[in-house]
Formats: sequence, C-alpha cells, structure tokens
Amino acid sequence: MSPRMRFGAFIAPFHPVNENPDLAMRRDFELVEHLERLGYEEAWIGEHHSAGFEIIASPEVFIAAAAERTRHIKLGTGVSSLPYHHPLILADRINQLDHQTRGRVMFGVGPGALPSDAFMMGIDVLRQRDMMDEALGVLAPLLRGEIVSHETDWFKLVDARLQLRPYTEPHVEIAVASQISPSGARAAGKHGVSLLSIGATTSGGFNALATNWGICTDKAQEHGQTVDRAGWRLVGPIHIAETREKARENVRFGLKEWLRYFQEVAALPLAPPGSVDDAIDALNNSGFAVIGDVDDAVAQMDKLVDQSGGFGCFLHMAHNWADWEATLESYELFARYVAPRFQQTNTGREDSMTWAAENRPTFIGAMTQAIGNEMQKHNREQVAKKEKEKGEAA
Repeated sequence: MSPRMRFGAFIAPFHPVNENPDLAMRRDFELVEHLERLGYEEAWIGEHHSAGFEIIASPEVFIAAAAERTRHIKLGTGVSSLPYHHPLILADRINQLDHQTRGRVMFGVGPGALPSDAFMMGIDVLRQRDMMDEALGVLAPLLRGEIVSHETDWFKLVDARLQLRPYTEPHVEIAVASQISPSGARAAGKHGVSLLSIGATTSGGFNALATNWGICTDKAQEHGQTVDRAGWRLVGPIHIAETREKARENVRFGLKEWLRYFQEVAALPLAPPGSVDDAIDALNNSGFAVIGDVDDAVAQMDKLVDQSGGFGCFLHMAHNWADWEATLESYELFARYVAPRFQQTNTGREDSMTWAAENRPTFIGAMTQAIGNEMQKHNREQVAKKEKEKGEAA
C-alpha cells in the first residue's frame, strides 16, 4: 500500500485591488478554518510586499492568529523570503511559533518571488538564490538549538543561539520552494530538507518534476543528507463543481482580475493571453489548472503522481476565482470525492462490500434458513400450546 497522501492549500493570497483588504484577509482565516473542518492537513501562507494583489506581509503574524482559531491543521510560511531577513531573527520567530502552536508550524523558505520586493530593499535579484542558500545553511543548525558563528557579505552571526529549545525535535520541518529551475531542488538536497514545488503544474515545472527530484536526491547523497518523498509537496490550482459547465461559470467571478495581475503586473508567466473563456480553455488544456468536475481533479492527481514518481502532499493554490460559497464548495467536493482515492480511505469499505456481494447467495441462504427455522419453531410451539389447552379443558 502506498503512503497516505496529505492535502492542503497554498494561500498567497490573491485578492483584487477593488476589494476591501480587511474583509479579504478575514476570509483567508475562514478558509483555514474551513480546511480544518474538512480534514485538510496543511495551510501555507505567503509573504509579499508589493504589487497590491498578494497582501500578507508577515506569514508569521497570520499563522499566530490562525493557530488560535484551529486545533489540528499544520500552518506553514509559504514562503519566508530569506534574503529579506537576518537569519537569527527569522529563526527566533519561527521557533517561537513552534512553541505557540505546540508543533504545528512548518517553515517554508525561498529566495523571494516578486522582483519588485527585492528592488525596494536594494537587493540584487541575481543574488537572491545564493543569499537563500547562505541563510539556509545557518537556519537549520540554529533551529536545532546549535551555536552558530558565520559571516557573509550581508549577515553575520557570532556565537548565535536561540533562547528556547525547539518544541519539535530535532527542529521545525523546513521546505524549500522550487519553480522550474533546479535551485530549489539543489538547496533541499544539500541541506536535507523538504521540497515545495510551487510551479508543479506549469508546463516547465511539470516536465521537470522527476528531474528535480533526481537533482534533490543526488545533492543529498553528495552532502551526506537524506530526503523523503513524503515531505515533497506539489502545488496547483483547482476549482471543481458538480459539472464542468458550472465550474466554468463559477470562475468567471474572479478569474479576470487574476489574469490581469499575472498578465500585466507580476513577473511570473502564469496567465495565458486572451479573454476569460479563452483562458479557461488554455488553463485546462495546458494542465496548469483544473476547472471542471471531480473526475477532472482525479485525472490531474493521477498525472502528477505518474510524472513525479510519487509525492507526499498536494496543495491547492488558493486563487479566489469563484465567489466565496462556490470556493468553499470546491474544497468540500475535493475532500469528499477526490482525496479519499489517494488516501486509501475507503479501501476497507470497498473490500468489505465486495466480499459481502460475492457471498450474498450464501448469506441469503443462511438468512432464509434461519427465518424458516424460527417459523417452524414458532409453529411447533403453537401446536404444543393448543394441545396443552385441550388437555386442560378435558
């Protein structure tokens, strides 16, 4: 039996600029609560500082509040942009969250997704991936409770240590973001941490899945580390409804603003050109997204499993293409009808039903005989009772 797959959401979040940001953020909290009620295991929260669409600046602050609203779901930074933070301060915040959440926090890291963020801080975009690798090299030892001294051209640690021992042993799970380039996979293998494939369903990201995992394992072996497919997470957008037609109608609510953001603002080539209807077809046909029904979502999961060779967790890219009620329904349909197929939830029930069906003639025969025996027993008792009453009357 294959390992039980986990499911969750990767919440950037995406919110159009014509909407009240405070209400939008409240819905993000409500989404995390909804996910927990449905049995999703993880929610990852993004960090962004510009471009107006992705409005959470501190995933740690959001996680602290979300943890008080939930009990079981694990909460991750999706992701903390390492070049923007001194490693000691960031490690200390994550370690505090590890204690506050009683071990429910996950530490996603990356170089920073928006060049406009780096530009405002005077950070050379060409250096961001090297800076991420430098920071990652000291973060894991710090989170394990080790004393670290290290100097680069952008941070310095002198006998640095965290005051609190980690709540999670040996430390909070760390996951490195990966898009298409091998930098994330190389970093994950080098440092022996999890891989978070954010661009898993883009054409380039999908084609590179198996290659990136191979790079990750090779780097791990080279540096004496180990990596586990159970920690590998794949991200992709899904919206499903009872029918494909209804799903297409649902996403006309918010897809236009998402397309505008990625066509005109964000420096990420995620949105196809054309109208909303053209985009729906392109998103589906390219395999980047699922806008359809339960069967379409199952087919997408099968493709990802086959292409990757197996992974531990699938994360919905939260997109807000549909209105709130349709969005909640999409997550519920997935939890009810898609997730069980990849978690072996119903294998025991299916085996039991098959066994009962195959042996139905035997069971019916036994039941018929048992009923007949009871009827004969009852008839004998009635005859004996009448004969006794006759004898007493005589």
